[in-house]
Amino acid sequence: MDKNPHKGHRQRVKNRVLREGVDSFEDHQILELLLFYCIPMKDTNELAHLLIDRFGSLAGVLDARPEDLCAVTGITENSGILLNLIPSLARRYHQEKLKEKTILDSTTKAGEYARALFTGRLYEVFYVICLDSQNRVNHTALLHEGTINEAPVYPRLIVETALRHQATSIILAHNHPGGSHQPSQADVEVTRKIRTATEAIAITVADHIIVAGDGYFSFAENRLL
Repeated sequence: MDKNPHKGHRQRVKNRVLREGVDSFEDHQILELLLFYCIPMKDTNELAHLLIDRFGSLAGVLDARPEDLCAVTGITENSGILLNLIPSLARRYHQEKLKEKTILDSTTKAGEYARALFTGRLYEVFYVICLDSQNRVNHTALLHEGTINEAPVYPRLIVETALRHQATSIILAHNHPGGSHQPSQADVEVTRKIRTATEAIAITVADHIIVAGDGYFSFAENRLL
C-alpha cells in the first residue's frame, strides 16, 4: 500500500480550483498553486510559507522584485518572473475590460477607470485621459513615473498629448502609493497650472482623480475645479 500522503496533492488542489475557484484559498495556498507551474516535483507549500514570512503578505510577495524573490532559497528565476508578472497582468486585464465601458460621463465611471490604471503600482505615476465631445476615451497616456511620493507634471506635455489625440476634454489621474487620497497643496497648484494651459487651447480639465488604496478623490466632485 502506498503510504505517501503527498501523492496526488497537486491534482487535488487543481480539482479544488475547478470546483470552487480560489476565493476560499488562503494566501499561502494561492502561492503554492502558482508555483506548481514553474517548480516541478517539489513541495511548493513550504516555499509559499517562506515567501509570505519574508515579504509579509501575498500582496507583498507579488509586489516584490524578481531578484528579491529569487534570493529566497528554492525560488527559481522562472518563479520570480511569474509572481512579479501578476500585478501587471491584473492591471492589463482591468484596462482591457474597461474598453467595453469607455464613456466617462460621471465621477464614478472616471474614478473606477482611474483605479484600474494604478493596479499594482508601487510608485507615483501620472496619467492623462483624453476624451472626445461625447466623453468617450480617445487615448490614455502614462506621462510621468515618479518616485514613491513625487511625480513631476509638465503642463506643456499634457497640452501636446491632448492636441495629438484630439481631446475635447481631459481627466488627470495620479496615485498616492501607501498614502491618503486627499490632495496636497502641490496637487491643487499643479491642477490649476494645467487648467490654465489647456483653457488657452479650448480643452477642459473635466476632473483630476487621485487614487490611493481602494479609494479615490475627485477634484470635480469636491468642487476644486
